[in-house]
Amino acid sequence: MTSPIERIRRFHPELTAIRRDLHAHPELSFTEERTSQLVAQYLRKLGIETHVGLAKTGVVGVIPGKTRGGKGIGLRADMDCLPMHEQNSFPHKSRHEGRMHACGHDGHTTMLLGTARYLAETRNFDGTAYVIFQPAEEGGGGGQVMVQEGLFERFPADEVYAVHNWPGLPAGQMAVRAGPVMAATDEVQITLRGRGGHAAMPHLVTDPVVAAAQVITALQTIASRNVSPVDAVVVSICSMQTSQLGAFNVVPDHVKMVGTVRSFRPETRDLAEKRLREIVTNVGAALGVSAEVTYSRGYPATINSAREAQFAARVGERLFGKGNVMTEHEPTMGGEDFSYMLQARPGAYVFLGQGGGAGGEAGPCFLHNPNYDFNDEVIPLGAGYLASLVEEALPVK
Repeated sequence: MTSPIERIRRFHPELTAIRRDLHAHPELSFTEERTSQLVAQYLRKLGIETHVGLAKTGVVGVIPGKTRGGKGIGLRADMDCLPMHEQNSFPHKSRHEGRMHACGHDGHTTMLLGTARYLAETRNFDGTAYVIFQPAEEGGGGGQVMVQEGLFERFPADEVYAVHNWPGLPAGQMAVRAGPVMAATDEVQITLRGRGGHAAMPHLVTDPVVAAAQVITALQTIASRNVSPVDAVVVSICSMQTSQLGAFNVVPDHVKMVGTVRSFRPETRDLAEKRLREIVTNVGAALGVSAEVTYSRGYPATINSAREAQFAARVGERLFGKGNVMTEHEPTMGGEDFSYMLQARPGAYVFLGQGGGAGGEAGPCFLHNPNYDFNDEVIPLGAGYLASLVEEALPVK
């Protein structure tokens, strides 16, 4: 029997054209109108039952196998782009300034379309496959919105899987592990208010800049002195702005700081927030400034269920070879809203090697880089892998 990868290679040129068209027309979170229409039209052309409008621009295709009853498997791809300026110059570069597919969602969408075509043409499984095209992964929480709007009630998948391209792995390799895969992503905003004045008369001011420096240093003790050394947490203050810019001899009235906290365990997340609030408030008070802290919780940690992660690895081993599947890789402190789907259903988030990040004319690069481009050569690999998950999870009896 022809493998899913080999069969999908037969229409690889068509998928490559779709991927490059999507790359040239990137759309931001919840505005993926053109992308959504393209996806829905492609699915309908294949005779797939297609549903639109979930989470505004989301699309779900329902593909029954040889029998429709029984178990269901969900496969998810994200569709949105990043608010970035692209620096490539190839013909399919972004046609919209300030918008770019710098994370490979154009490739993810295309791979799932390839999977959908393969499954619709072969139906070599018993049960139902749900192909889920999700909007707004890049900060919009589209995965959460889809779940809240009844994704799994309307399309009752028993398990759910997603693939993300990974430039850190060669093409033809993949990585999947049980447990935490990506971190919770929290945002912190801090304002320290003092009393400004002449920099030559520091005894007459209450300096929020000095307080900010002490706060930034003290916050590093959360990782070094509060969290277990075998756990993981990141506390990063990423920008600082004072109320007085340009003058070399003026102490400002206040300082604003913005940063992020990343963690895997809920207990660590709670501890990090508690200690951050205490440190900012008490260090500020000791130095005579008032402190305001806004701590906004973002995506939860992306955590693969053990059984489904092991299953995803076994499928990869049969498809790519045992030596090409990494199961002991380190999790990353980046975030993903597929986490909401994994809170609702067991499943796994898989990294698919793409051989250095393509990189356009500037050479290999990682994700969220203005020279990034998805490697079209891995489209059949990802599409075939997703199809194999369905066929092996829902074998024909």
